[in-house]
Amino acid sequence: MKRRSAIKLGGLATAGLYLSPHLASANFFNTEEREPFLPNWDSLSKYTAPSWFRDAKFGMWAHWGPQCEPEAGDWYARGMYQEGTWQYKSHLENYGHPSKFGFKDVINVWKADNWDPQELVSLYKKAGAKYFMAMANHHDNLDLWDSTYQPKWNSVKMGPQKDIIAGWEKAARKEGLPFALSVHAAHAWSWFETSQRADKNGPLAGVPYDGNLRLEDGEGTWWEGIDPQELYAQNHPLSEDSYDNGKIHSQWNWGNGVTPPSDEYCEKFYNRTIELIDKFNPDLLYFDDTALPLWPVSNVGLEIAAYLYNKSLDRQGNPQSVITGKILDKEQRKALVWDIEKGQSNTIEPLPWQTDTCIGSWHYDKGVYRDKRYKTAKQVIHSLIDVVSKNGNLMLNIPVKGDGSIDELERAIVEEIGVWMNLNGDSIYGTRPWKIFGEGPQQESAAALTAQGFNEGKGKAFTSQDIRFVTKGDKLYATVMSWPDDGKVIIKSLKSGSQYHKNQVKKVKLVSSGKNLKFKQSTEGLEVYFPQEQSDLSYANPLEIS
Repeated sequence: MKRRSAIKLGGLATAGLYLSPHLASANFFNTEEREPFLPNWDSLSKYTAPSWFRDAKFGMWAHWGPQCEPEAGDWYARGMYQEGTWQYKSHLENYGHPSKFGFKDVINVWKADNWDPQELVSLYKKAGAKYFMAMANHHDNLDLWDSTYQPKWNSVKMGPQKDIIAGWEKAARKEGLPFALSVHAAHAWSWFETSQRADKNGPLAGVPYDGNLRLEDGEGTWWEGIDPQELYAQNHPLSEDSYDNGKIHSQWNWGNGVTPPSDEYCEKFYNRTIELIDKFNPDLLYFDDTALPLWPVSNVGLEIAAYLYNKSLDRQGNPQSVITGKILDKEQRKALVWDIEKGQSNTIEPLPWQTDTCIGSWHYDKGVYRDKRYKTAKQVIHSLIDVVSKNGNLMLNIPVKGDGSIDELERAIVEEIGVWMNLNGDSIYGTRPWKIFGEGPQQESAAALTAQGFNEGKGKAFTSQDIRFVTKGDKLYATVMSWPDDGKVIIKSLKSGSQYHKNQVKKVKLVSSGKNLKFKQSTEGLEVYFPQEQSDLSYANPLEIS
């Protein structure tokens, strides 16, 4: 990308480092105390994750936008242009042909009539969430706030005619929750290439889809005077093998034949994201990118990261904001919080990390609701416990319907999570990893990470032989991942003379009830005797050991 003009930032000890005009105007702290973060990996690697994030452990996410309106699953705005796919067929049935009714028109009919952000955020807080994240834009390129740099294609001017992000932020701040934003729009450039296609078969074969439309084509339409290319960003040649629907995954890091994004596209993304930061002061910024947005073909992601870190510094000069990135190398994990999509690490990570997952599809899918294919509260809790034992956080998406509500099955799952967290949250919040994350047969079956993650649910189910450990102060928590059928559990890692726990165990308490349990410590392990009556939601049973 062509470099912008630079302004040297005075007071830097290291000569030859320059910032763009954007960064030079950031709210920097006293450079005599510490140098500000600069837009390069070496400087960003001085980052340390704030304690609020490390203590929170559990966040909830509204991955909600216009692609939820058709209620036909994730990546709808791409899939509806893929001839013969189920989303394409669904679009034909419900809206018509994508040459006549494209995704821009889906945006136009999205009204979000039943959206009550305060009610939903309050529900999530009651369920135990310690931070809340809202989607600011997706690969569909619609900004969900009153965007200066996407002035026509935003949710205030289009569709709901509401400032979605302002509504979510107000609700989160009222509940006292750190407010996070997810940003996905960097990939619209290649992701929306399917909208340049045309059917190869049928009566409209060869008729271009609406991703080919230009400003002058709008005469007499509802979008007259508005340029569709400001949304679709398709004023460029197709990438190599663009008609291969799966090719985009190997081109996600802006290589392998993808058409390079223009300077103007990168600059616009930068401006939109900086405005988002300035308007809403996010405590966490999630990027759905390899490392940072548009990296390595552009430095705008590095500039955004430096800007946010510098803007969020506390009086000691430590950033209080978090930025997440995917598929990070070891050095990049120092600069950002590593995010694993739909998966978890198989070991204790030396630095804090996050996994993001959902109970259904990322965007609402009425088929998941109809077939009752949501993750259960038990599955969510097991994932949370496993992730926390390995120094991670869990960000959970509850898919929101097009109208802004969640269905009754989702609500029941959220409420059940809340009951378990209310009883057992002491074993989650504010904890840190122990010397080992756990023991038992489940980990032996765990799958390796692939790409962004995607090893979730591929191992054996947890049993009462599976234990996960964390610490908080002088307390050790050992969570038994199922209620033992025979009424007892043996924790081998806590045997007499254990290399991990040399002190004699004096007390074992069941966290959910507060009851002290009988136990026996031997060279075989710590044998704990459970009550005859199972506790509520006994699929995960934290023990407080002292």
